[in-house]
Amino acid sequence: MNTTIKFYFFISVIVGVSIYIAQKQNIDLPLIVNNYVNDFLIVPICLTISLVLLRFTRNDEDYYLRFYHVLYLALFYAVLFEYVLPQFYERYTSDRVDIMLYFLSAMLFYYLQRKSKAHAN
Repeated sequence: MNTTIKFYFFISVIVGVSIYIAQKQNIDLPLIVNNYVNDFLIVPICLTISLVLLRFTRNDEDYYLRFYHVLYLALFYAVLFEYVLPQFYERYTSDRVDIMLYFLSAMLFYYLQRKSKAHAN
C-alpha cells in the first residue's frame, strides 16, 4: 500500500482519537476542530480499513477501491449521520457541511489511491 495512504491513515487516527479524548475530557477546542475535523477524517479511515481487508480477503495486493465504492461509503455516512440518526437521537444533528466533508475526504482518498496505483505501474 502507498506510504502516503498509510501516513494519512495513521495521522488521521491519531488526530481523530486525540479530538475524541479531548472532547470526553471537556477540553475546549476551536469550533472547527470540535465540529468538523473528525467528520473529514472518518471516511478515509473507513476506506483504508476496507481496502486493507479487501486486499487480505482477496489475496490481492493490487486491489483498489473503485470510484463507486468510495462514493457509496460517503453517501452511506451522509444518509446515516445527517438524515437517519438525527431523527431518532438528539446527539446527532443534521449539517450540510458534514455532508460536504464526507464527500471531499472520500475524493481525497480516491485521489491518493489512484496516485499510488499510478506509481505502482
